[in-house]
Amino acid sequence: MSKKKKKIKLNKAVLEMMDSLFMWLEKKKLIEKAPAFQPDFDKNYPFLRAIEENYEDIRKECLSLLEKKQSLIDVANMAGDQLKGGIHAVKWKSFTFKSGFMVKNSRLLCPVTYDTIEKIPNVATAFFSILDPGQYIKPHRGYYQGIMRYHLGVVIPDNNKESKCWLRIHDDPEDNRRYDKSTIVKGEKYYWRNGEAILFNDNFLHDATNETEETRVILWLDVKRKMPHIFNLINVTLMNIAHMTKFPIRVRRLASKTSLELYEAGLQKAAES
Repeated sequence: MSKKKKKIKLNKAVLEMMDSLFMWLEKKKLIEKAPAFQPDFDKNYPFLRAIEENYEDIRKECLSLLEKKQSLIDVANMAGDQLKGGIHAVKWKSFTFKSGFMVKNSRLLCPVTYDTIEKIPNVATAFFSILDPGQYIKPHRGYYQGIMRYHLGVVIPDNNKESKCWLRIHDDPEDNRRYDKSTIVKGEKYYWRNGEAILFNDNFLHDATNETEETRVILWLDVKRKMPHIFNLINVTLMNIAHMTKFPIRVRRLASKTSLELYEAGLQKAAES
């Protein structure tokens, strides 16, 4: 077995061990069980409301960014070839603000969004998720129980008047244990709206779609899950180690490079006009 395969196997074993720990903690009621959807998250994550308060400015910056959409990074290419294929093999772009550490050059294009995210505690990942018209993200599930996922509707076509943009989660324990993707049809749907946010547990089987003829954008954050001090310490330590591995480093480097190139191209265009 190659060193790369051994490393992947070790990482998978660590994640499985931690997932088992989190599930045991939930069973013993030492941490709160994370529901599929958590629309009212003020009790445990009140700091996230600051994002909605800045929605109008965030949307303006996003709309400006969409004028350069073709130059943005495909989700499949966020970290080299590590995300090739699978659910990422759709027309899906990204603009990253944070991957373990803030991507400082992203502030050149979206200063309000950057500053808003930078002030929020416990954020591990943050980016604009830009899904093209007619795209469907197949059923899948997350990789780590130590986070909760936050979505803010930023650019939702026609504010989802016809309910064509949705996220669906199936939280049945047995179907998830078997990882039976066909059971996703039994899941509950959430319909994004402009300026509205949802917190959810991505470790359950879920899929998503944009059935409209326009681009859909959400602001995506992975937030460290709230838990008692000792378990929080373990969770934060593991995540800090993970943020220094090749994948997030590649994400940060490519995002920084792309942001700077787009900014400089904008300056040059302004100088020529």
